[in-house]
Amino acid sequence: MTPERVQRTYLVLLLLQTLAASLIWGINTLFLLDAGLSITEAFVANAAYTAGMVIFEVPTGVVADTFGRRVSFILGAATLLVTTAAYLGLWYAQAGIGWWILVSALIGLGFTFFSGATEAWLVDALEATGFEGVTETVFGKGQAVTGAATLIGTIGGGLLGQINLGLPYIARSVLLLAVIGAAWAWMHDLGYEPTKGVAIGAQVRGILRSSIKHGYNNPPIRMFMLAAPFASGVSIWIFYAFQPYLLELFGDPNATYLAGIAAAVFAVAQMIGGASIRLVRRVSTTRSGVLITQIVVGSLALIGVGLAEGLEIPVGFWVAIALLTLFSLFSSIAFPIQQAYMNGCIPSEQRATVLSFVSLTGSAGGVVAQPALGRVADVFSFGVAYIVAGVIYVLSLPFLIAVKRMGLAADRVTGGEKTIVA
Repeated sequence: MTPERVQRTYLVLLLLQTLAASLIWGINTLFLLDAGLSITEAFVANAAYTAGMVIFEVPTGVVADTFGRRVSFILGAATLLVTTAAYLGLWYAQAGIGWWILVSALIGLGFTFFSGATEAWLVDALEATGFEGVTETVFGKGQAVTGAATLIGTIGGGLLGQINLGLPYIARSVLLLAVIGAAWAWMHDLGYEPTKGVAIGAQVRGILRSSIKHGYNNPPIRMFMLAAPFASGVSIWIFYAFQPYLLELFGDPNATYLAGIAAAVFAVAQMIGGASIRLVRRVSTTRSGVLITQIVVGSLALIGVGLAEGLEIPVGFWVAIALLTLFSLFSSIAFPIQQAYMNGCIPSEQRATVLSFVSLTGSAGGVVAQPALGRVADVFSFGVAYIVAGVIYVLSLPFLIAVKRMGLAADRVTGGEKTIVA
């Protein structure tokens, strides 16, 4: 296999996976509210999904490092297929919050099989096939493809949801079958061989020990882990909260299609951001500098989104759309750059598990942030909740400043592509 084919496989898998997932992203909160949940209960259900990611992140990362990245990816798609069907059943039955919490946690399990494994597969396969480029350009292409898939999925999901809120979930289930087939046919582990002839328990314990060494005990990775609860944790709430909030700012709570279109606008920003990585590399000297800028801009944008509540209808809607698009644009630029930085600091053998550790800390922040901010929205308003979210978001800044002060080779955009273990 050539580096070009590895990249094509990665991009196709991202396209199919994101397309399937994004069919419900624009309307999921509306779906939960339609099922009879309150605003607080809807975000409790979303928090349960995030809690599932916290609980299962490391175990599924170990699965990827022990049994192979393709096995983990296929297990993720299969789990999402089953749990998406279960979501439909709960909606139809108007089930109580307890069932939503359980199934949402299992949906989190499905996504943890993807996190870490897909990225680790790409980096290892590129190294094994002699790739000579820089990894963030590939991650940037992935970000652009993700944005394109989200654009199609969220618009399609919004239009289907306008007809019936259950239709996007049916379409998602069908596409997940295609994801499983594509991974089985094309996603072969390269550059990494699961250890054979070793007891599973001993192998898992060894991977976990090494992952802690190269994760939390690795200074730059530790800073990313400590920053994640504030940035990633809040971002989860931001995405799901905009659905009812934008309809409120627009003045028509029944305009379900607008939620899909708004999500599609943010997807376009993702595409632009992902395609801008080469330009960013030319104008920035450090990766941490880009990440710091993103946090500052993102925090100010979120506060502005909250203040838009005080504007006239529909002026506040358009201001909020513009600021959320700005937030999405900067986030999509920062994400592949952070991916490249972290992968430059993690050995191949523990890559999937360590990346899962970082995702775990972000998800842990979401477990707290989602019900808390949902409660703020219930008691006060969505506008106040977005202002609070902006304040929490900026709390990740000191940790990224600490990363910058380390001055590691992985921080320089002109180099640092080899693994650097601190």
